[in-house]
Amino acid sequence: MAGARSRNFEGWPLFANSFRPFFLLAAIQAGLSILAWLPMFYGELSVSSAFAPRDWHVHEMLYGFLPAVITGFLFTAIPNWTGRLPIQGTSLGALLVVWLAGRFAVTLSADIGWAFALVVDAAFLALVVAAATREIIAGGNWRNLPVVVLVLVLLAGNVAFHLEAHFEGAADVSIRVGIGVVVLLISLIGGRIIPSFTRNWLVKFNPGRLPVPFGRFDGAVIGLSALALIAWIVAPLNMITGAVMALVGVLHLVRFARWAGDRTTRERLLLILHVGYVFVPLGFLLHALAVFGALPPSAGIHAWIAGAAGTMTLAVMTRASLGHTGQALTASPATQGIYAAIIVAALARVAAVVLPAHGDILLHIAACGWVVAFLGFAIAFGPLLAGSPRRALAIMGVPAPAR
Repeated sequence: MAGARSRNFEGWPLFANSFRPFFLLAAIQAGLSILAWLPMFYGELSVSSAFAPRDWHVHEMLYGFLPAVITGFLFTAIPNWTGRLPIQGTSLGALLVVWLAGRFAVTLSADIGWAFALVVDAAFLALVVAAATREIIAGGNWRNLPVVVLVLVLLAGNVAFHLEAHFEGAADVSIRVGIGVVVLLISLIGGRIIPSFTRNWLVKFNPGRLPVPFGRFDGAVIGLSALALIAWIVAPLNMITGAVMALVGVLHLVRFARWAGDRTTRERLLLILHVGYVFVPLGFLLHALAVFGALPPSAGIHAWIAGAAGTMTLAVMTRASLGHTGQALTASPATQGIYAAIIVAALARVAAVVLPAHGDILLHIAACGWVVAFLGFAIAFGPLLAGSPRRALAIMGVPAPAR
């Protein structure tokens, strides 16, 4: 019902669905932020932010880019959950302006003041939480309220980030809070959509062994993941934290093995979801190794953010952009190139921590892969999201359907 109503929107198609502007601008912001970050890292560029360069980079990935993708997904999914009309048109445009204002406020916070920047930046997630809560309660869809609770925790982490950066000189705990929320969102949402999408495709194109649907085991793994992440937030290098991280990492691998991902190699649009999820258990296991002194702590962080978050966001963004605009659910050559670029970026970023002797070259490879992946998405999918599907299909290398 909601999808049909959305198709009758009479304005610019970019504002017909939440995923359209938020996926597009999030991808552009993700690519441009890394283009700026590399020269900032080497001291060749500076911005007028009250944050230290590292904190600006972390914030704009964790509390800038990812909330935009989450919002695009959330407000596209909620009408399907509740049967209510989607947020579109002027309301959607206003929400987008608030997100953009936050990006400028954070980058110019040294000039406009850290407290004002905090208010402007935090306003976006506050509005998202309020609107999502209203829609879920009005639709009586209590089952999905935990997703909104996690977004509320992400809002709290964003506020704490500004406070820590100002009063302590650098963000610390608030970074782990944000990462923990992202990992749980991927575990929760990915654990529902990956086996579901896989089952639907296998039944149609590759009959045989099917994934195990979301059940009690999945709920237990997510619950234990939450406990492990809380322990990591509070005491990241504690031995008990390390042991729990190792256990949860193994449980996520068991969970992943139940989804029949090995049977999806013929369709990269589906396979990439499984590849992205592998970085979740990898992050837990790398953190466990870090606790016991085998690796630097940042290895697991980059597995989660560059690997799990980077890959899963592109997997969801490409699939939703195709599916919700009526295109075939298959990965074009351009889409496969985007996937290859983000996998290279994720592996190189983790390797840069594990192999510090080759850190510089690996860091450049990771940055280039990330920029190619996200700006590549903006170039290939931008026309589709803005309402020009034929142009988008031409860019992707997909033959346009006959009239």
